[in-house]
Amino acid sequence: MQHSIPKGTFDILPAEAKTEDQWKEIHKWSFVESVLRKTASDYGFSEIRTPIFEHTDLFTRGVGDSSDIVTKEMYTFPDKAGRSLTLRPEGTAAVMRAFIENKLYESAKITKLFYIGPMFRYERPQAGRYRQHHQFGAEVVGLSSPYQDAEMIDMVCEIYRRLGIKDLSVIINSVGDESSRRSYKEALTTYLQPNFEKLSEDSKTRFTKNILRILDSKDPKDQALLENAPSILDFLSEASKAHFKTVCHLLDSMKISYEINAKLVRGLDYYNQTVFEVTCGKLGAQNTIGAGGRYDELIKDLGGPALPAVGFASGIERILHTMEKQNCTFPIPSHPFVYIIALDNESQEFCFTLLCNLRHAHVPMQMDFSQKKLSQCLQNANSFHTDYVVVIGESELQAKKVKLKHMNSRVEEEVTLSILPETIENLWKTKKNQDRES
Repeated sequence: MQHSIPKGTFDILPAEAKTEDQWKEIHKWSFVESVLRKTASDYGFSEIRTPIFEHTDLFTRGVGDSSDIVTKEMYTFPDKAGRSLTLRPEGTAAVMRAFIENKLYESAKITKLFYIGPMFRYERPQAGRYRQHHQFGAEVVGLSSPYQDAEMIDMVCEIYRRLGIKDLSVIINSVGDESSRRSYKEALTTYLQPNFEKLSEDSKTRFTKNILRILDSKDPKDQALLENAPSILDFLSEASKAHFKTVCHLLDSMKISYEINAKLVRGLDYYNQTVFEVTCGKLGAQNTIGAGGRYDELIKDLGGPALPAVGFASGIERILHTMEKQNCTFPIPSHPFVYIIALDNESQEFCFTLLCNLRHAHVPMQMDFSQKKLSQCLQNANSFHTDYVVVIGESELQAKKVKLKHMNSRVEEEVTLSILPETIENLWKTKKNQDRES
């Protein structure tokens, strides 16, 4: 029986697979990940890697038991010892667990971390949403300054700029400190109580668990009821007002345009003060490509020291969808510089030695071991998009000369076997220099 891939997942394939969904080509993923890593490094972040599964209570405590992730979407299972484990649905809680458990706070006052990896959520698969999806995220621990919030937003925007993404919008809000939220929750409760029965079932549950999460509802009935709801911005404490004002001022100074949306609260329970989303109009309903905010209480709630933190995450699938819809430029997939064709057994051994020696010199090489007809071997060379082809058989070995053929120009250069390795190495160095200059 032929097996098929589980629903909501996908394979990431080599470019030569010619998949209909071109964003699934591995060289595009590698390019995006390289830009993510480089930008994070430029901003002073170090990579961290955590397990794909964690103890379930890490996410129920960290993400919040009123969030959709915990109530509907987690892949949770008992191990053989009966312990409840969960495939990580998001990255922040796991990174903070690692931060606390490994006492990273002892080595630095400010800790800046980033991660890249798969996340798992059981939800209805649709465009841009998958049960196994991939995230890039960054976290800064140890600083409550609004400057840190602004730096994080700037890094998010810079990542997308370096990838060539356009039509970006930053949406920002403040959910205030604990006293701000307490006052606002009372006002929102008073406003929604008379219309409780008109709320969606999800929002009825959120009404008692975390009423702020109703603001995040996409249900049209809920949105209509919230149209004249009080604004959290009117309930901010003086400290929260000053924090948010400074963040907005810094974005203005960096010429990052933004829109304030008082109903933006994000889908996780741990946020306080600044929350933000970066959207792109090219993705339709699922137009958020990156989001985050401040979570000053999370580390303490997970059993660590009382340290402030701010972070964000971006779905890599969303990034790739956006780049393809905007016709962003991707680098050409890597390919062999020289393709060697051996015509007989004796020349095959010679060619194999040549192949290995040039690879050891860091030249990308490929060799046809099939000994098929020359025309078929040349077709294979074309399929690899190689720069040069060398054909070696009995006559070439006897004459101690070969023809090095440039595939695009069809120009052939005769080269003696004794200097063939050096010639290929020099051609490769020239190409690399030209690529750097361009």
